[in-house]
Amino acid sequence: MFDLPDIRKKHDSILEQLAKPEAFLNMKEYQNLRKESQKLKKIIDLADELDTTVRQIAENRELIASETDPELIEVAEKDIKSLEARQAEAETKLDEMEHGKAEEIDHIIVEIRAGAGGDEAALFAGDLFRMYSRYAQEKGWQTAVIDSSETTIGGYKEIVLEIQGKEDVYGRLKYESGVHRVQRVPETEKSGRVHTSTATVAILPVKEAEDTTINPSDLKIEFFRSSGPGGQNVNKVETAVRIIHIPTGFVVACQSGRSQSSNKEKAMQILQSKLSEMQKEKEMKESGELRKSQIGTADRSEKIRTYNFPQDRITDHRVKQSWHNIEKIMEGYMDPMIEDLKRELK
Repeated sequence: MFDLPDIRKKHDSILEQLAKPEAFLNMKEYQNLRKESQKLKKIIDLADELDTTVRQIAENRELIASETDPELIEVAEKDIKSLEARQAEAETKLDEMEHGKAEEIDHIIVEIRAGAGGDEAALFAGDLFRMYSRYAQEKGWQTAVIDSSETTIGGYKEIVLEIQGKEDVYGRLKYESGVHRVQRVPETEKSGRVHTSTATVAILPVKEAEDTTINPSDLKIEFFRSSGPGGQNVNKVETAVRIIHIPTGFVVACQSGRSQSSNKEKAMQILQSKLSEMQKEKEMKESGELRKSQIGTADRSEKIRTYNFPQDRITDHRVKQSWHNIEKIMEGYMDPMIEDLKRELK
């Protein structure tokens, strides 16, 4: 187990270093100290949470032993079950951090594509884009649209979103990968009939260093004019980049930057992430360790969630759980749903 007194002492020492004016003279060192401070703080917070939870369990057990009221005993027993689940989660996280298994990734790519359903599917893809964007905004994360293909009625055939934050962004959104289904009455539907449409979501972690080696001869690189915002230079000059990875057929594009070089660098980063995820899924399938937290098939073809607007209900089929107040969730209030998924699909 961690030597908590030593960790607290080390954390306090780092905070003192960060508070000194000269700490800003070396920004790389400053960033490294901040990362180390955040890591130690998470260990301390988890340990404190674990101590509190264990104490609350003991208090509830003492209550059960001395109490005669059946209702109070029932409440205490339910509380113990909830606390024991929290205890197990905290212990698992501490174990992962102690043995270097916990990997926090604060930089991801979110790919959203319209599926079956025509214009309604494209509108739903736009709704998912706004949901993730607003969730990121609430968290204080940075977002940027890397590539998009908008329809004439305001939806998206596909849209690629980059999200960066100061916490485990991937850990909070990785369970969004899969097929999302919506059931609602489209605005263009005059008879009031409920339509079913789909959109696919892929969450790709972006790491600072990737082991995946890409052979330049496997790439076909094309340049074209950006169709998005960015000023006259972006729209007049062929700054947008499209890269085709011939062996896999992967196609990535970026048009958010103001130069070919920046867009090419970003597109290569996305390709690296795609190839890395493909390799990871292959290894997990071969070793038989594909966790239930991953989508059932490596090609992300499994339906994971249904958004039923007439019944004001979102249902995740992996955990067989539903949440109401769908409009609020679509506005970015996703934390209750994400916390439930993290607990059930860990």
